[in-house]
Amino acid sequence: MTLDETRDFIPVRIAILSVSDTRGLAEDRSGQTLVDRLTEAGHILADRKILRDERGEIADQLRAWCANPDIDVIVTTGGTGLTGRDVTVEAHRDVYEKEIDAFGTIFTIVSMKKIGTSAVQSRATGGVANGTYLFALPGSTGACKDAWDEILCKQLDYRHRPCNFVEILPRLDEHQRRK
Repeated sequence: MTLDETRDFIPVRIAILSVSDTRGLAEDRSGQTLVDRLTEAGHILADRKILRDERGEIADQLRAWCANPDIDVIVTTGGTGLTGRDVTVEAHRDVYEKEIDAFGTIFTIVSMKKIGTSAVQSRATGGVANGTYLFALPGSTGACKDAWDEILCKQLDYRHRPCNFVEILPRLDEHQRRK
């Protein structure tokens, strides 16, 4: 895994959705952590919202952003746990055309190094819909840092080798184009 400096960096447009019944933008540390990291990396904040833990509302927002040609990636934070109000994963799966199964596995491996077996309580997930990447992260600031620093910053960097999400971005919706 290396950074190929002969390739140009390609910024992607990322929307951040925080899912919380109790927080507003001023208290949204996890969402702000993701905004800070993506802009520091050179990417573009395409939109940012906070929604309550309501499956239908979350899925509707994900679909709207997936339909927006100015958004390449959606990252949500919050609602990935095991309690009754944690419905973000279900909302994501309502939208996915394809799930990125290994994302949750890799996130668990990263988390194990930091929080041990408590990582089993996270249901982080990733997928693709309508040519857009979607990732659901836990609501903790630490989990957002870990997911960005250990997975997303690399996979969302076109220079990352041997492969990355950016280089296949133009092909995610090829099944919808005429042959």
